Amino acid sequence: MQIAIVGLAGSGKTTVFNTLTRGHAETGGFGGLTVNTGVVKVPDDRLTRLTTLFTPRREVPADVTYVDLP
Repeated sequence: MQIAIVGLAGSGKTTVFNTLTRGHAETGGFGGLTVNTGVVKVPDDRLTRLTTLFTPRREVPADVTYVDLP
């Protein structure tokens, strides 16, 4: 899943991006045309329970890609 963070300049998009991704993208000042991208693995207890029940060869958690647009 991909989620884009959009908004007016100086509205806190990069701060929200850093919070969601635990990233360190530069905030404040003139961001220019920098597009930040971060991928977050989504923990899911249901996946863990299904893995123990069916013992698949591998367990692949869902991931979300956040895109911080200028």
